[in-house]
Amino acid sequence: MIDQTRDAYDAVVPLYAELFGDVRRHHPVDRALVAAFAETVEGPVADVGCGPGHYTAHLRSLGADAFGIDLSPEMIAHARAAHPGVRFAEGTMSALDVPSESVGGVLSWYSIIHAVPDDVPGILAEFRRVLVPGGHLMLGFFAGGDAPAPFDHKVVRAYRWPADHMAALLRDAGFEETARTSRRPAPGERPFDQTGILARKV
Repeated sequence: MIDQTRDAYDAVVPLYAELFGDVRRHHPVDRALVAAFAETVEGPVADVGCGPGHYTAHLRSLGADAFGIDLSPEMIAHARAAHPGVRFAEGTMSALDVPSESVGGVLSWYSIIHAVPDDVPGILAEFRRVLVPGGHLMLGFFAGGDAPAPFDHKVVRAYRWPADHMAALLRDAGFEETARTSRRPAPGERPFDQTGILARKV
């Protein structure tokens, strides 16, 4: 699945960046939640699954010391060109090249959706590894249903999750949920609720 996801995103960089690369066009609820995350976090922030770097740059505009990590080398190349002076690197969610307890925040904004459900507990454990004690994780994902379920994402296969199921995995991984938002899809978005969970490492 990792290779498939990498290749799929490598192939759509210009279109993806055109459609999603301007945070000002994103839903105001999403922007508000990310802004609250930026205000909450102390220390460096890893934007994991950063894509073309739009939220990495947005976090920096909000005062966060953010850097981006993405599976796709073409996305990373675009991010570096679009946001000079911001640090971007290739990497995978399950094995981050980030020292343990070195970041105050991890943003995973609609990137964990491409992980096979059985891999998600390990990914959450990896996020916890790199966070300082009391550090914060911000997850964005498609929600709904009674169990994790695949759907035909426009780029590559993705999964939607029952929000309470994801929250339970966070608790099992050593996080305490501190905030949650859920909104209905806007016109043109996938026909699923969209959820954000802010959690603190305990």
